[in-house]
Amino acid sequence: MTCVFCSIISGASDAHRVYEDGAVVAFLDSRPLFPGHVLVVPRHHVETLTDLPEAETGPFFRRVRAAARAVERGMGADGTFVAANNRVSQSVPHFHVHVVPRRRKDGLRGFFWPRTRYASAAEAREVADRLRAAFSESADGA
Repeated sequence: MTCVFCSIISGASDAHRVYEDGAVVAFLDSRPLFPGHVLVVPRHHVETLTDLPEAETGPFFRRVRAAARAVERGMGADGTFVAANNRVSQSVPHFHVHVVPRRRKDGLRGFFWPRTRYASAAEAREVADRLRAAFSESADGA
């Protein structure tokens, strides 16, 4: 099965490109939350953020930062929402970052899912301990 984003990158499929260089292609989302909703994708195929080579992460996110600035300026937005799904809810299995123009009282409420609290400080500590251990393992093996 062909990746739709790779097809856009190669020029085989149309998209409204707003920026491209050797590292990324940025184009309008075909189903935007608001006009000006841009997707920034690595030029080569990687499925998730964790598949993006470490040396490319900084350059990629510099382009995402530039896209956020351009979306704010170009759309006269008050700010932007910048987000990426990693496997779950990732509609196209090619890593991409959404840059969405935001305006006060635009109807979006923070994240798109309900937020909760930890049941107790003990539960929060246990979760933090698990994550610290996972970070340590990542640092050792990455």
